[in-house]
Amino acid sequence: MTDEPRGAIEAVDTVLAALADPTRRRLLELLAAQGEATATTLARHLPVSRQAVVKHLSVLDTAGLVTCGRIGREVRYTVRPAALDATAQWMASLAADWDRRLAHIKHIAEAAERDSQSRLDKP
Repeated sequence: MTDEPRGAIEAVDTVLAALADPTRRRLLELLAAQGEATATTLARHLPVSRQAVVKHLSVLDTAGLVTCGRIGREVRYTVRPAALDATAQWMASLAADWDRRLAHIKHIAEAAERDSQSRLDKP
């Protein structure tokens, strides 16, 4: 989509890159289900170390998909849905563009078929 501001395109790119990893998608699922959690709590549900979870959470944070806050000595992570919403809107807009293009192609094909059929029907 060329009419999107450059910053919005880069934000979508960052979100899609972050979501490309299955571990990061699983972290988002866990955080969405739990509301908030520490890296240690999240690591219990994954086949990776706590340090790996922290690195994945950092990527998600950079993409704007999670936020963290310190409560005492704990760092708790929560999902930030705004970046997902913006990416979903971009994807829906892209899908709508393709739907319009395909409908136009279908219209042209149907018109050509009707024209061809009318030629065959003439004596």
